Amino acid sequence: MTQHPATDPTARPRPDRSWRTVDIVVASVIAVAFGVIFWAWGLVWSATEAAFTFFPPAQAMLYGVWLVPAVLGALVIRKPGAALYCELVAALVSAALGSQWGALVIVQGLAQGVGAELVFLAVAYRSFRMPVALAAGAAAGLGAAIFDQIRYYAPYDLVGFRIPIFIVTVVSAVVLAGAGSVALTRALARTGVLDRFPAGRDRTLV
Repeated sequence: MTQHPATDPTARPRPDRSWRTVDIVVASVIAVAFGVIFWAWGLVWSATEAAFTFFPPAQAMLYGVWLVPAVLGALVIRKPGAALYCELVAALVSAALGSQWGALVIVQGLAQGVGAELVFLAVAYRSFRMPVALAAGAAAGLGAAIFDQIRYYAPYDLVGFRIPIFIVTVVSAVVLAGAGSVALTRALARTGVLDRFPAGRDRTLV
């Protein structure tokens, strides 16, 4: 006789999808901190433009920093909406601080956050291992790259600029936002600050 999942002791418990107060607080801290970093990274981007005159698309190797909260937030919070929330709030903070791209960064944040969120949705928010984090970084990078192609790069040469910067943006997202967020999560878990989260209690998942 098949046992009902509610009474079957071998059944895997369904993860709690509801946000706790501590989830909101920590996600907000991550988002605000990265909103400040976003604003500062914009200054770094402008300051380093001259260093990439030999091949301007190479500057996009710095892009992944703007995508970190989408992946990091999901790895830490592990609840639906965490990737989108952290990335979008970070973008809002960056805009409020006076980002050189103005309110457009909010739309970018939305595109990037949705990209990462879709990957975690695809695995039903049940896996937060490295491959999923890398895929989420790539998806956030795709969101960013597509937005930039439409908004900023349409007049540029396709082969010499648009395709290379698209590729470099996505690679940067995989490395910095994907692998980088896993490294950050592991580092935070070792300090004990994530002990109230699955990422801190079950560190083998990241």
